[in-house]
Amino acid sequence: YMGTLESNTRPMAADARIVDLRSDTVTTPTDAMREAMATAAVGDDVYGDDPTVNALEAKAAEIFGKEAALFVVSGTMGNLLSCLTWCDRRGSEMIVGDDSHIHFYEVGGSAAVGGVHSRVVATQPDGTLKLADIAAVIRTQNVHFPTTTLVCLENTHNRKGGAVLPVEYIDAVGELCRANGLRLHLDGARICNAAVASGVPLDRICKAADSVSVCLSKGLSAPVGSVIVGPADFIARARRFRKMLGGGMRQAGVIASAALIALTSMVARLAEDHENARALAAGIAALPGLTCNVDGVHTNIVYFDVDPARASAAALVAALADLGVRSNATGPATVRFVTHRMVESADIGLVLTRLSAALASLAGKQ
Repeated sequence: YMGTLESNTRPMAADARIVDLRSDTVTTPTDAMREAMATAAVGDDVYGDDPTVNALEAKAAEIFGKEAALFVVSGTMGNLLSCLTWCDRRGSEMIVGDDSHIHFYEVGGSAAVGGVHSRVVATQPDGTLKLADIAAVIRTQNVHFPTTTLVCLENTHNRKGGAVLPVEYIDAVGELCRANGLRLHLDGARICNAAVASGVPLDRICKAADSVSVCLSKGLSAPVGSVIVGPADFIARARRFRKMLGGGMRQAGVIASAALIALTSMVARLAEDHENARALAAGIAALPGLTCNVDGVHTNIVYFDVDPARASAAALVAALADLGVRSNATGPATVRFVTHRMVESADIGLVLTRLSAALASLAGKQ
């Protein structure tokens, strides 16, 4: 349930500022990125000849503390390639959270493409999976069972309000995986937000994970692209799966140049998005008819609930769109706002004013 897209993209008057809170994927490239794209050194990346892609992959491996990296078109592809590479025998099983992006929003790709079975455990409110829950579903050797091969975590956690996983927790899951001969994949689409919020370096966060996927086109503002990082032999096998899925790119340095700027220059400013999200959450919590856990906002994602007696989430999203605020309903009574570089601190008050007006307009229709 991602909202009524028709209602949250309605046109506004030319003089009205639109504030787009649907996702941090709506960020546009910076001027520096556009210039770099226009002048990028390029080659054929399938042959390994694109110097800008090679530079991006080398820098990503360095930053995240892994042997090698691979540039891919999206976070969904990055997660899928990682699952396919670790679970390379059909009938393998991976353990995922019931609210994880891999399980919820990635079209069942691991099953459809790779024949990988998902074993689902409950995602906790803080985005973790209980160690005992993971241990309880690791398969024993039995002719009736799929083979448990992989555990997947998500940091930050989208559906749990941008929750940051403690590095000690990731370490503990890594130890559990190693003790049982399993691999650990970290869906780090917003892992740079996690590093900024926690103050823990990226390579330290990723230390216990065998592979990590990192999105460069969300808060980091690249127009397209993610990287996956891991051991050199893993990346070599993932490269073959990328080609299988049609993800081999030719003069990809044009987009890799922007991704390189995103990775090296855009991380620290994510703190601004986090500050704006906290201010937004505090304002929402003060409005009658809305409930928001302000203490649960640690990064750039804000969820809040609408009193069903006042309106549905979809109705509020539509009313906000009419007032120039774009957002998504993620459930019958739940709305999600995501802050990013295109949302300025001055926009927070504007959004809250429009949110109050939207609630008043809906009250008048009851």
